[in-house]
Amino acid sequence: MIANQIYPCLWFDGQAKDAADFYCAVFPNSKILSSNPMAVIFELNGQKFMGLNGGPSFKFNEAVSFVFNCETQEQIDNYWNKLTEGGEEGKCGWLKDKFGVSWQIVPTILGKLMNDPEKAPRVMYTFMQMKKFDIEKLMNA
Repeated sequence: MIANQIYPCLWFDGQAKDAADFYCAVFPNSKILSSNPMAVIFELNGQKFMGLNGGPSFKFNEAVSFVFNCETQEQIDNYWNKLTEGGEEGKCGWLKDKFGVSWQIVPTILGKLMNDPEKAPRVMYTFMQMKKFDIEKLMNA
């Protein structure tokens, strides 16, 4: 373990290892670093996480979400489809996975589009109508 490193701890009800295995299968360059009955340390695309088997006391909600930027529509479709399997779609690129963790699957071009004062209102209107982001529709807004 590296001292002074900040990383999230996700509280699960006995599903920490299952969740870590799932996330490692979804995201590239990911692996389990250590595991025991209480906790699992894993890395997703270079970002460290802890999954804690803390019991039923706490549940996930949208107050915390993980943003994953995608360059292409193919990437958006891939991550959206994998993460919503057994979960639920939200609006504006948000979803909950089968463990209840909230994600935002966002095209990298969105920041540039939103920084264009002329285009931003149309882009915002367009993405407010979407669940999964559609890059072509955003570009043509």
